[in-house]
Amino acid sequence: MSLSYIWIFVLLLTAGTPVVFALLVGPGVSLMIDGNEVYFSALLNRLFSGMNSFPLMAVPFFILAGELMNQGGITQSIVRFCKTLIGHYRGGLAQVNILSSVLFAGLSGSAVADTSALGKMLIPAMEQNGYSRRFAAAVTAASSVIGPIIPPSGIMILYAFIMNVSVAGMFLAGILPGLLICAGLMIVTNRIAKKRNYPIANQKATWGERGSAFKVSFLPLLTPVILLGGILAGVFTPTEAAAVAVGYAFIVTLFITNTLKLNQLPLILVNAAVQSGTILLLVGSAVTFAWIITVSGLADSLATNIMQITSNVLLLLLIINLFLFAIGMFLDAGPAILILGPVLAPIFIALGIDPLHFAVIMCVNLTVGLATPPMGLVLFVAASVSGEKTENIALEMLPFLAVQALVIFMITYFPAITMTLPRLFGFA
Repeated sequence: MSLSYIWIFVLLLTAGTPVVFALLVGPGVSLMIDGNEVYFSALLNRLFSGMNSFPLMAVPFFILAGELMNQGGITQSIVRFCKTLIGHYRGGLAQVNILSSVLFAGLSGSAVADTSALGKMLIPAMEQNGYSRRFAAAVTAASSVIGPIIPPSGIMILYAFIMNVSVAGMFLAGILPGLLICAGLMIVTNRIAKKRNYPIANQKATWGERGSAFKVSFLPLLTPVILLGGILAGVFTPTEAAAVAVGYAFIVTLFITNTLKLNQLPLILVNAAVQSGTILLLVGSAVTFAWIITVSGLADSLATNIMQITSNVLLLLLIINLFLFAIGMFLDAGPAILILGPVLAPIFIALGIDPLHFAVIMCVNLTVGLATPPMGLVLFVAASVSGEKTENIALEMLPFLAVQALVIFMITYFPAITMTLPRLFGFA
């Protein structure tokens, strides 16, 4: 089989064709060119089998849980709690934005949901408090990439599905890298806030005020604890945990906090269904594309060529990091993981890199790509929410991207950062 499907795929992407169609049309046209139409049925079977997976059902459930929490006003309670903790520092609202992203990550697991939910609330508030709009949008976009790194994480579920890696192990491996990014962003924000004399959000809250804010946000913040605890204890699988998250979010927002109304449910279900349908189609088409890559022999050829560059594992890791960072600038994290995971992971696992370690390197790299130009989805969402030009936000984000690149370097060359928690719980 020829490699014409690669060039067709690249041309379609360049022409602005949606990724799903580029992934399917490329191999389809290539089979016609090669006179291999007999494989069309196998192509369609791969598309269906790529979506027909029990573990993959966790993705739409987590999306629905995130929608319920978001529409149920949980975002406001989290922001209020964060303000009582760190709002009294210089640049307090920017720091609140970052900490809120960390806490919201445990509810949605989506960078886009994080950017949209927190951006709509905090970007106007930051602008009214004396921050430039571009800085407010940049902080929101930069911190939102923590969403898919700290569990639960949609892209980690996709990686685990395609590479047969433990979801719980990946969730544990992502906690420390996510917290490192949070700490780095806070340090940079503190320096910028002092230099530009950004305001303090509020006076230092009393312990009574903090306790009151924590009481309101306690039940939502308990969500990741219940989910991760249940998975690690063997009470339920990740897919069942996602269903538990939906039930828990529904009960909390509708009956306990009373922030969700029944008439909001149809729109929430429609939004979750549209997002889920998009992701599942993407997964099915990416699995099909990955199969074609294997059948055509490209995967073996690429592995051989990579090994010929150098036998130094540390240098190969640097090269693959640069490659993944570049890919993340043009391709969304989901399809990039589904396409490249089966090609790259076996190469580095054969070189002695732990499967969980490489999984986190790949996921963090491509997640950071969501906030980088020219095709960063989070960047576009931040621009849409703020009304600021994408290029202005991208320039303002450079110090934050430097921090994220440093964290990627650290988790690449210091495996203990990602592997300590999985080893403690017996997943590595």
